[in-house]
Amino acid sequence: MAGFPRKSIVSKLVAAFGESSDLGQLERAYGLVEKAFEENKHDLLERNTLIYLSLAFAKCGLPIPASTLIRKLVETEQYPPVSAWSAILAYMSQTSTGAYLAVELVLEIGYLFQDGRLDPRKKCNEPLLSMKPNATCFNIALAGCLLFGTTRKAEQLLDMMPRINLKADATLLIIMAHIYEKNGRREELKKLKRDMEEVTNVTEMQFRQFYNCLLSCYLKFGDLESTSHMVLEMLRKADEAKNLVSFEDLSRDRKFSKLQTIAKDLLDVLVIKLQKQIEFITTERGILQPTEKLYIKLVKAFLEAGRTKDLAEFLIKAEKEDCPVSIDDSALVHVLNSCISLGWLDQAHDLLDEMRLAGVRTGSSVYTSLLKADARKAGVQIDASCYEVLIQSRVIQDSQGALDLFKEMKEAKIPRAGHQEFEKLVKGSAEGGEASLMVTLLHEIKEGQKVDYGVHDWNNVIHFFCKKRLMQDAEKVFKKMRSLGHAPNAQTFHSLVTGYAAIGGKYVEVTELWGEMKSIDFASGMKFDQELLFLRGSMGLNRFFAIPQVKDERSLQKMEERAALARDNPLNLEGLLQYM
Repeated sequence: MAGFPRKSIVSKLVAAFGESSDLGQLERAYGLVEKAFEENKHDLLERNTLIYLSLAFAKCGLPIPASTLIRKLVETEQYPPVSAWSAILAYMSQTSTGAYLAVELVLEIGYLFQDGRLDPRKKCNEPLLSMKPNATCFNIALAGCLLFGTTRKAEQLLDMMPRINLKADATLLIIMAHIYEKNGRREELKKLKRDMEEVTNVTEMQFRQFYNCLLSCYLKFGDLESTSHMVLEMLRKADEAKNLVSFEDLSRDRKFSKLQTIAKDLLDVLVIKLQKQIEFITTERGILQPTEKLYIKLVKAFLEAGRTKDLAEFLIKAEKEDCPVSIDDSALVHVLNSCISLGWLDQAHDLLDEMRLAGVRTGSSVYTSLLKADARKAGVQIDASCYEVLIQSRVIQDSQGALDLFKEMKEAKIPRAGHQEFEKLVKGSAEGGEASLMVTLLHEIKEGQKVDYGVHDWNNVIHFFCKKRLMQDAEKVFKKMRSLGHAPNAQTFHSLVTGYAAIGGKYVEVTELWGEMKSIDFASGMKFDQELLFLRGSMGLNRFFAIPQVKDERSLQKMEERAALARDNPLNLEGLLQYM
């Protein structure tokens, strides 16, 4: 009522709200921060308090306020160290929207360090330099792009790396390889191969990932020569490895360096085998977690000891500690289904009784399975009408379970009535299963569509012109591509829309492209990813923003920096979300 209290009180209050992890409390904290900034009293807010609040928002899956708080810290020159904001970035990247915003944040902060504009020798630049994005930040943001399918957005980050003199580590090289493979950048992958051979401490798994990406990209382009050459090269090296050291080599190698290398390689193999023997414990974000195998062993021990009540109590408590899941996918339901599969029907009934007493509800699937098992044990064959009822109870929430029931009816040769369309679906699913290499190959040749290898080459040419903002050349290539019978895909349209967004003002062209995309989606069912939807919206954002008044030279400099940032990064998802 009388204004803000002193700085220590404000910080403690905001920190307490953030520590609660309650959405209402977080909103109150954010409101307090906004009010402080509106009244130009942001000096009452300590840097660590805002970092902690941003972390709390990110952990709760609210990336917009989390990233906004980081931006406020940068604007007020309370620069968060990279070790702090990278953790916020990691939490943000757990969701689709957050991953997109994470890329935007790295691009905005990275812009401050482009092209050597900051002198690292000046002591006054130390706080700002502590915020500079490192390999960990790029790994997190790029991994989020891969996870949520925004790999074309990821290339903006890859373009920034040399401009801030960021040296890629082994992990970053592997993530780059995945992005280049997804985007069909064959030449970039070939260049990356040289970097992979030079970098140290590359693990066997990382080599496997890289060469998997390279082979996949070769096949995407129909480059059978390169693919065949790589396969033969692998076979040749595998054959050489069987006779790694001849007696002559051993005699010439006075320091036995080759044997030392063999010893280290075999030690790595032994260590990996030891790691695979860890059955009961795993780690998640550095925190010890029980594995599924430990649950299985513990459940089995409870059941064998006849302690069904104690087992039910343990599982109910464990689920309260763990993330909440659906009633049909809980640990209790999995244990019940396991008991039914093993024929332990008495234990299954006891568990159901304990669940009811504890007020825990479950879906119809468990009762369906138990009913069938009881019927079989009593020697009763369930007829078609019973199956019909069971299927109808499952078809909406458990389509796979309904499919399994239809398959069971078919195997039992029970006559069926109705559900013709569903039966076709069952037939297609039932005929899948585990197929051999030859069966899979025949299925792909018979059912798969012919791959248009040439489209990737045309896409790379269009991407080049769009990146250079030579849109007339890109349009010519696009028309030529179509005249030669190559159908554009989502990547083609992404490059064109990005190019138009970068030069601005091309609303008619983008509208025409969007109409064409909609017609293709309707005719062929081609799916356009979330990136294209964001891009479409971003084309009309400029009219929502007013030009600020410039009061002094410092304000002018900041405005120029933001304008340059907007030119380099024409998309701003956070702004887009506010106006959609």
